[in-house]
Amino acid sequence: MLLVLSEEHKEHLSFLPQVDAAVVGEFGRIALEFLRRGTSPKIYEGAARKLGVSVDMVQHGVEGLMFLMTESSKHMISEVDFLDSVLVLGFSEELNQILLQLYLQHHAHIRSILSQLPSNQPAYHNLEWRLDVQLASRAVRQQVVPMLTLRLLLSGVGDGVCARRGKVLQTDPSTLLHLISTLEAALAAMKSSHARRIFRNIK
Repeated sequence: MLLVLSEEHKEHLSFLPQVDAAVVGEFGRIALEFLRRGTSPKIYEGAARKLGVSVDMVQHGVEGLMFLMTESSKHMISEVDFLDSVLVLGFSEELNQILLQLYLQHHAHIRSILSQLPSNQPAYHNLEWRLDVQLASRAVRQQVVPMLTLRLLLSGVGDGVCARRGKVLQTDPSTLLHLISTLEAALAAMKSSHARRIFRNIK
C-alpha cells in the first residue's frame, strides 16, 4: 500500500531538505512527544529560534512529519512502500533513508500510542456466522439453497461511553466467494508496478 500525500502535506515537508539529519531526527522526536502529550507552542518557538525560521514553518514541518509517520504506522506499510510513498516529495536518497529509519525505529511505538487514543470510528470486535440450508419447499421437494448470515460486532465511543453494536448481513456462498476474490484482486493490483507508477504521479 502506498500513501497518497496531499499538496498541503508535501508543502509542509518541503523544508526538510534545508536542515541536516540531526534536525530531522529531532523533529521526529518532537512529533512523537506531541502524539503522547499534545502540541506545545513553546517547543515550536524554541525550535524556530534555533533554526532561524518562522514558527509556522516548524509547526507545519512537525505536523507533516507526524502525519507521514502515523499514517505509515497505522497501515503498517513495508519499507519498499514507504520509500515509494516519499518518492513524490523529490527528496535526496539520503533524506529518504533518514525518514525510513525514523519510521522503522518508531512505528511500533506509534502504533501503541494510536491504539490508546479514543476514536469515534467503529472498530471490529467480533464476527458471528451461521449457515442455513433450505432443503425443500412446498413448490420444490428437493433443493439445496444455502444462505450465510453474518453478525458483525463493532465497538466504538459515543458521548464518552464505550458501546458495542451489531450489523446483520446475509448473502449466499457464491456472492461471498465473488466478493472475496474481487477484494483479493484489488489488493494484488495495489502492489503492482503499474499501480505504484500511478500513485507516484498523483498530484
